[in-house]
Amino acid sequence: MKARIKWVEGRTFVGESGSGHKIVFGTATGPDSPTPGPSPMEMVLIGTGGCSAFDVVHILEKGREAVEDCVVEMDADRADQDPRVFTRIHMHFIVKGRGLAAKKVERAVALSIEKYCSASAMLAKTATITHDFEVVDTSDTAA
Repeated sequence: MKARIKWVEGRTFVGESGSGHKIVFGTATGPDSPTPGPSPMEMVLIGTGGCSAFDVVHILEKGREAVEDCVVEMDADRADQDPRVFTRIHMHFIVKGRGLAAKKVERAVALSIEKYCSASAMLAKTATITHDFEVVDTSDTAA
C-alpha cells in the first residue's frame, strides 16, 4: 500500500492514495480561519468507522441478510498530552434492512471490531473501544 502527502499551504495538505484518490485535509491556522477538510485524526476515526462498516455489511450479505443501510456514529476521546492518541472510542451501529436478525447483526458487529477490522485492532492498543447497535426493520415502511 502506498500514499503520498503534499503540503499545499498553511495547515492544508492533499493526500493521494496509491489507487489515485485524493483528499484535502488539515487544520485551521487560527481561531477564525476555515478548516480545509478533516484533520488527520478525524480521518483516522472516519477510516476506522469505514473499515468496520465495510465488514458488517460484508458479513451480513455473506449470511444472506437483507441489509439495506449501515451507519456508524462514533464518539472518541484523546489523551491530553502528546502524542494525543485516542483513549476511548464508542461505535454505535445503525443497521437497516428487511427482517434482519438482531443476533446476526450483533455477531457481525462483534466480529468486525474484535477480529476483522485492522483499524480498530491498531487503535485498541491505546483506546478502549466499545460498541452497540440498533436494527431498523424496513419491511414495515411503505415502498
